[in-house]
Amino acid sequence: MQRSSLETKVAMDASSVSPSIVSVPTSRLLPIRTPRSAPAEWTTTDDSSAATVEEEEPVTPTARLMEGIYIVVTIGLGSPVNLQVFSAGAAAELARFPRFRSIQVTDGNGNNPRWARTAVNVEDHMIVPTIDTAAVAADPDRAVEDYVASVYTLPMDRSRPLWEFHFLDFPTSEAASTVVLRVHHSLGDGMSLITLLLASSRSAADPTRLPAMPEQPARTGAIYAPRRREPSSAGALAAFITWIWPYLVLAWNTMVDVSFFAATIAFLRDPCTPFRRADGDVTLNPRRRFVHRSLSLDDVKFVKNAMSCTVNDVLVGATSAALSRYYFRKSGGTDTYRTWLRSVLLVNTRPTASLQTYANMIESGRSNDVAWGNQLGYILLPFHLAMHDNPLAYVRKAKMTVDRKKSSLEAIFTCKTSEVFVKMFGLKQAGAFIFRRMFANTTISFSNLVGPTEKIELCGHPVVFIAPSVYGVPQALIMHYQSYNNTIKIVLSVDEEIFPDYSQLLDDFVVSFGLIKDAASRLSESIKKE
Repeated sequence: MQRSSLETKVAMDASSVSPSIVSVPTSRLLPIRTPRSAPAEWTTTDDSSAATVEEEEPVTPTARLMEGIYIVVTIGLGSPVNLQVFSAGAAAELARFPRFRSIQVTDGNGNNPRWARTAVNVEDHMIVPTIDTAAVAADPDRAVEDYVASVYTLPMDRSRPLWEFHFLDFPTSEAASTVVLRVHHSLGDGMSLITLLLASSRSAADPTRLPAMPEQPARTGAIYAPRRREPSSAGALAAFITWIWPYLVLAWNTMVDVSFFAATIAFLRDPCTPFRRADGDVTLNPRRRFVHRSLSLDDVKFVKNAMSCTVNDVLVGATSAALSRYYFRKSGGTDTYRTWLRSVLLVNTRPTASLQTYANMIESGRSNDVAWGNQLGYILLPFHLAMHDNPLAYVRKAKMTVDRKKSSLEAIFTCKTSEVFVKMFGLKQAGAFIFRRMFANTTISFSNLVGPTEKIELCGHPVVFIAPSVYGVPQALIMHYQSYNNTIKIVLSVDEEIFPDYSQLLDDFVVSFGLIKDAASRLSESIKKE
């Protein structure tokens, strides 16, 4: 349906008119109207319904579990929005991605969901809201925050591919303008979206090539392989034990982790803390705030080198320090008190080398060969809450925890088990039950995404920052780390009812990392003196 009037509020849902944000009972959200305005469009190259049928493929069990979950990516731009240029770029680039030109269809009984290619009108996916100019003039950063918090009120028409861009063409403290990308999680996971971003962008320094990505870890499969050991000269038996020992450790750790995961689904619940609702309460509050801050990637690498660990270890340690800082301030516990909570850590089960490989495949016109969709496993990652005199203790504890989790097949097991249960018992009976119990008995969700190592241009616009997050998950706190150029974004998705002081929680992350960096500097100086 064509929409040209600037008074159009939101796109109509397939069966009803969507409500405007003015009707939402909260004073914090901005009144907006969302006309869809863009000149560019494309249609798929399929000229017959037979071709479309041939291209249908089943919706994977993992994608079916993502019902009601949406990815929201806030992208800061270094220039005002040129809607015509951006729309034309989106039409040219996104046409290469099968999921972004597909919808879900089912049989007559509503079963067997499949992806089917469809014609796409880019205008339907470009939203230019009309926002209160007084609110923008008073605090543009807050205006963007309010708008992103309001996106959940805008339903998506399932007769079209479930993605859209929202344009906020006014300057903030970080960017000249802002674009908000909303995507239904069934279209793909974080890996898919980063691949899409990488393949749709160009290096700002050299627009003729794809952006540069960081070097990948030394692994070629979906999990960390046991470390190779040098052949032993102590005899055949010793050599055999040396060879088999890492596999025995891997098997034992996997068995323990799988047992704890099963216990979590059945009965094992995190202790009550200020980070979660009351025991057993999995109420989904759609009203969330999406806030973010920047860390220097060079500072993170400095701590990494000083501690002889990885960037992930530093981020997990900084998160543990920030959560501890917030917890002890809210609870008033003594410095000697210790407790813990667990996060659901989303793990990409593809080979790590596939990111750059997939981008190159898309660039060469082989996008259909890319492993799109959701290929996720789940790890229950514990965070220990304590007050340490030495801030580096958080990083040391994090390294021990992460190293232990690397030597386990927990992520692969949870991924495959979820798929099997959904296939055998159905989405509502098995899959939804596992998801609900996993989120009900843990406290937070945690994810870390790697982005380009240089500045990029997206659809003809320079990108200043990238801040991904999600909504539709019942946990009160969801954390994402996203690297881009020389920065790392801390992105929090918070339930306003549980975290009315969410800005203070975000400050705790920045302060905690600063303390860790200062301690690492003192450690480096002491080593140099010795």
